[in-house]
Amino acid sequence: MAASRALAALLAVAILVLISSSVPRVMAGDPSPLQDFCVADMMTPVFVNGFVCKNPKLVMANDFFRAGLNKPGMLNAQGSAVTLVSVLQLPGLNTLGISLARIDFGPNGLNPPHTHPRATEILTVIKGQLLVGFVTSNQQDGRNLLFTKQLVEGDVFVFPQGLIHFQANNGPNPALAIAALSSQNPGTITIANAVFGSTPPISDLILAKAFMTEKDTVDWIQSQFAPAMSSNSSMGGGGNYTGGGGGGYYPGMRKKP
Repeated sequence: MAASRALAALLAVAILVLISSSVPRVMAGDPSPLQDFCVADMMTPVFVNGFVCKNPKLVMANDFFRAGLNKPGMLNAQGSAVTLVSVLQLPGLNTLGISLARIDFGPNGLNPPHTHPRATEILTVIKGQLLVGFVTSNQQDGRNLLFTKQLVEGDVFVFPQGLIHFQANNGPNPALAIAALSSQNPGTITIANAVFGSTPPISDLILAKAFMTEKDTVDWIQSQFAPAMSSNSSMGGGGNYTGGGGGGYYPGMRKKP
């Protein structure tokens, strides 16, 4: 009896292994290349998920080359500059699933909270020091965990794909970092710009409720990210918006007298 039970258990395990081995596996990431290279043809009118391959007979060494990463970028209002080298700047990256960026920081410079929807990022500090961090997605207990680390020259830190992250120069001198990203075109969503500077703007009443603050506060923040727009502009659903760059109403909501 014991032998038959053991045999039945062994047979069940074998069946499970067979079933699991036959289930298709879904892999996340850029498509794998099916040839040595697929240099992006930026001139074609055809749209695909990525870029159409350039005729291999017309490919040159310059298709795999990009100069100028030795030069610092022009710092923005937050005191940072990102010089990206993606498939848009280097056509030879097409289908290879990788890109990189040079990130310059002035003293107190910040690369503000943002996400890369299509890439994990690994960052190496070349000069200076940086405080870096990322926030997890919503947890079952309603929390979002923050992981931070102080980095100095030679340190490496990874930001998982899609998670909000930042880098801040909390040192007295300029800082420099190089980031590698696991996509030929990682994309960037800067949180403040996307939320407060969209075109047309998100309703300030929606944002006020989401951020649990006053409508006037949202209007002021929106005015810092986008120029003021006339109150008779469309919001895509027939509603109008008012205020200094902010949306006051949304479709289906009654206007206050």
